[in-house]
Amino acid sequence: MSINRQNEGMTSIGKKGVLLVNLGTPDDPSRGAVYRYLKQFLLDPRVIDYPWLPRNLLVRGIIAPFRSGSSSKLYKMLWTEEGSPLKFYGERVRDGVQELLGDEYVVELAMRYQNPSIGHAIENLEKALVSEITVIPMFPQYASATTGSVHDAVMQELSTRQIIPDVKMVNSYYDRPSMIKIFADNARQFDLDSYDHIIFSYHGLPQRQLRKGDPTDSHCTKKEDCCMNISPVNQFCYSAQCHATTKAIVAELGLKQEQYTTAFQSRLGPEAWAQPYTIKTIEEQAEKGAKRLLVFSPAFVADCLETIIEIGTEYQEEFEEMGGEHVDLVPSLNDDPRWIQTVADLVLEQQKTSISRPAATAASES
Repeated sequence: MSINRQNEGMTSIGKKGVLLVNLGTPDDPSRGAVYRYLKQFLLDPRVIDYPWLPRNLLVRGIIAPFRSGSSSKLYKMLWTEEGSPLKFYGERVRDGVQELLGDEYVVELAMRYQNPSIGHAIENLEKALVSEITVIPMFPQYASATTGSVHDAVMQELSTRQIIPDVKMVNSYYDRPSMIKIFADNARQFDLDSYDHIIFSYHGLPQRQLRKGDPTDSHCTKKEDCCMNISPVNQFCYSAQCHATTKAIVAELGLKQEQYTTAFQSRLGPEAWAQPYTIKTIEEQAEKGAKRLLVFSPAFVADCLETIIEIGTEYQEEFEEMGGEHVDLVPSLNDDPRWIQTVADLVLEQQKTSISRPAATAASES
């Protein structure tokens, strides 16, 4: 697989830097490492957007100490000989993108929380004497707590340096055709007609945060079906982008409206989050007599704790207790060569270059 680049008058003295950033993972599954990860993650004011004092009291005094033990047990179930899937899949994507882009580029992987850190990755790019950096958060849908936090952290890191290179930031790619096709093809590995219902389960966000992203203060959660279509008002709304991802996959698979539900998982605390909740949707399907459920998790580009454990293990156990039989998980993008190609394409689009792929590769994406 090769990429031919045709520059449109752009001049770059040094190499071009690429920074791929995912959410993060503990350094190991021990309770101490999980505690450090949870503390850094949840103290981010874009994740828990409370004032400094109550946020610190909540995270340091309650959540991190009490959840680190139970979370450590889950990470031990997730861990492999290669470590955390989120990290080793990220490394494979990094290496694949580097191979596709060639020696004109330097590709680094970072985690927003824990290691490899954004600071360490930027230091490596500085040492490589890059003249610009393209930042690609590994989140298809924009949210302040994910993509916004990555952009914020990158600029904070660069603000401490004497020289700030040209920086290009990707915002979202929630309906990217090549990405949608991978999710759809992964689902085609299953007999779709054998499932009673299909759930598109996205990571949840508090409704409070969704409303804060409404510039008009008149649309989010105030209008019926406010997330069903993308408009100028909700173009950056996480929930609206999730629904748009679902619609794109559904269209690719030719599913009927009654066959699927878009839902949200991983709630924290008593306040209202994006709805419907995944677990409630599973309960409703069990009450209807459903025995087999198929679940997508298109907010994650790599399988991780929230997909392999929360959906594949915990939801399976809960569904069985409700009288169901199977909860099957559609694999994420992981290290699919087409996903690696998609990331390379995102980079090159920021450079205003064109990509020429061999016919066999182009045919596989059509």
